[in-house]
Amino acid sequence: MSKTAKIIQTTLSVLILLLVIVNIVIGLGNQSIQAEIGERQQMIAQTIQLENLNRQLITVLANLALKTNDEALKKLLAESGINLGGPEAAAPPPAKK
Repeated sequence: MSKTAKIIQTTLSVLILLLVIVNIVIGLGNQSIQAEIGERQQMIAQTIQLENLNRQLITVLANLALKTNDEALKKLLAESGINLGGPEAAAPPPAKK
């Protein structure tokens, strides 16, 4: 084998080794990104479950406030942006003169 052929083979071997190392580094990066995406998906799923629970809780509190005519509870719900009445309940009170 000639000297030129050995140089070419050595160069190609080094290039292949570098490509293998780059492939390993990219693979490790992908694993960390996939783990982060998995955590985000889990957080989104938990948020959806909590949103459903929050809606049920608000419904129960609103029904209780209307049933018992609890002004403090109505005020708390109103401060949280929960409208218990129809359009007239959403209207601001008349200005005092």
